[in-house]
Amino acid sequence: MATLFKNIKELIQVRTEPVTFLSGKNMKILPTIKNAFLVVEDGLITDFGKMGGCPNLDFSEVIDATGKMILPTWCDSHTHIVYAGNRENEFVDKINGLTYQEIANNGGGILNSAKRLQETSEDDLYQQSKVRLEEVVALGTGAVEIKSGYGLTVEAELKMLRVIKRLKENYAIPIKATFLGAHAIPNEYKNNKEGYLDLLIDKMMPLVAKNHLADYVDVFCEEGYFSVEDTKRILQAGKTYGLQPKIHVNQFTSIGGVQAGVKHHALSVDHLEEMGKDDIESLQNTKTMPVGLPGCSFFLGIPYTPARQLIDAGLPFALATDYNPGSSPSGNMNFVVSTACIKMKLTPEEAINAATINGAYAMGLENTVGSITKGKRANLILTKSINSYGCIPYAFGNHQIETVFINGEKL
Repeated sequence: MATLFKNIKELIQVRTEPVTFLSGKNMKILPTIKNAFLVVEDGLITDFGKMGGCPNLDFSEVIDATGKMILPTWCDSHTHIVYAGNRENEFVDKINGLTYQEIANNGGGILNSAKRLQETSEDDLYQQSKVRLEEVVALGTGAVEIKSGYGLTVEAELKMLRVIKRLKENYAIPIKATFLGAHAIPNEYKNNKEGYLDLLIDKMMPLVAKNHLADYVDVFCEEGYFSVEDTKRILQAGKTYGLQPKIHVNQFTSIGGVQAGVKHHALSVDHLEEMGKDDIESLQNTKTMPVGLPGCSFFLGIPYTPARQLIDAGLPFALATDYNPGSSPSGNMNFVVSTACIKMKLTPEEAINAATINGAYAMGLENTVGSITKGKRANLILTKSINSYGCIPYAFGNHQIETVFINGEKL
């Protein structure tokens, strides 16, 4: 079954040569073809080019994209969409002046979500999570990473990961799973962090590995949560179980976590709202992707990742939503792209690259999605009629998506 998209006003993120990720000045380069065609067959991109070279074949479906643009779907490399309930009461507390840390100290935050999740059945958790997944796909996300971390007990963490596995099995988009047992220290281990680390490493990780429930291991490396030494220990243990490292780091403080991530060959270091010169230098000439989460900065009112500094230093950069109930309750990558331009001073080209090919790399999917490349999945956004792709971040309150296609199939 072959589908032809014809008269595409502009085909965006066209890559004829393999691209792993983009760094520095190259992030401002966004190859496109104007007045283009695109052919999809058996869920894959098989051909594209200028309309003058459009094949005259008997296609199963022909879609006229006159006045509209096509780009690869967004690649969201950092989410927590498997959670129970919400934390809207904490939203009100924040409005009334409490900080993120004060809310956590009062029994809110991650521990609040963990308690609720522990009390929620696996099937109910799946039903809640599938609604969120369908929501983000409709908003143009065509690949997603999902973390555990709201369980904080052996059974609850495994329950979360089983839900992620079930989502993988039932939905057509690529989904990566991350074990984030080191998201917070449960109340019962409040005075025994060492005991919780032993539980993570000696009991949880072997079960995660045995049941093939995760691709990555993650740690919230932050004051009041897990130290740099804790992080090193967890990442090293994760590698022995085949779990590649990723880290939550530098959200509130810079304590050396970025360097720990680099040392352990982390695929990505995420958050990075607080970055010093040493942090930026440690990422030079590495394969670790810095990931910014502007939705979190917007919602919490904390600084934005200094993306301009990172890119100007020659580094790569990716964008993700951090979709979670406490600090970023939105999975809208269109808003993330807009916020990156408005608040982080990225150009539209940089933001689109950060949210597609670099986002794909940040979850190990750069060979599958993230660009218009022959042989990659036909996970595509067909825009409304727009003047230029600059309209995508410009119109921050209203996404410019007409239709989303996953493996060439219209949602």
